Amino acid sequence: MPKHYEGSCHCGAVQFRLEADIKVGVVCDCSICIRKSAIMALIDNDSFSLVTGQDALSVYQFNSFQAIHYFCSHCGIYTHHKRRSGEGLAVNTGCLTSFDKTQLAEIAHFSGASLSVVK
Repeated sequence: MPKHYEGSCHCGAVQFRLEADIKVGVVCDCSICIRKSAIMALIDNDSFSLVTGQDALSVYQFNSFQAIHYFCSHCGIYTHHKRRSGEGLAVNTGCLTSFDKTQLAEIAHFSGASLSVVK
């Protein structure tokens, strides 16, 4: 059963909501994910709604330029990204209010580094 979550960046300029049943977190080993060290929740596109902060969001793309990473241009916090496959989003669980990542049933590891076009 999906739960309702509120989320935001650190300064609150970007705020969002989502409805999802988050049982699995994902950790990726690509060059950006290693540096941001986020545990992500994979959700459907229609589960996510941006409440405020469209004008505060900045975009970062790299390597194959397929994934679109969003972060707050004020505080720099990565909030979410559109996945490279175009199917769904990944949300930074650290941005979710009242979410305890220790309650995740599993943390899956994704080998984003293997998808790199730069060797």
